Amino acid sequence: MDDSEDSEYERRLLHYLGMLKEEDPSQRWKAAEGLARLGDERAVDPLIDALADDDWRVRQKAAWALGQIGDPRALLPLRRALLQESEGVKEIILESLELIKRMNL
Repeated sequence: MDDSEDSEYERRLLHYLGMLKEEDPSQRWKAAEGLARLGDERAVDPLIDALADDDWRVRQKAAWALGQIGDPRALLPLRRALLQESEGVKEIILESLELIKRMNL
């Protein structure tokens, strides 16, 4: 990447990280999706925090995003989240756990 691509990438990363704090859950959901597509490990901790979001859709998308990024730091928080989630979110958490394990063999 050249400098302009680097700065655009950083701008997008910061934009999505900021969106994770928006009041509107649909914005937080979109932020998690955008962070997953970037695949940047700097998003792991904010996405782990999003596993405790009030909105189940945000928690589900955060779990999915963590699986897409594949960082093993997410394994324990995902396992903890699994204990308190509804079935729809549990399914995504299980898929993400499996994906992270496969990516880190």
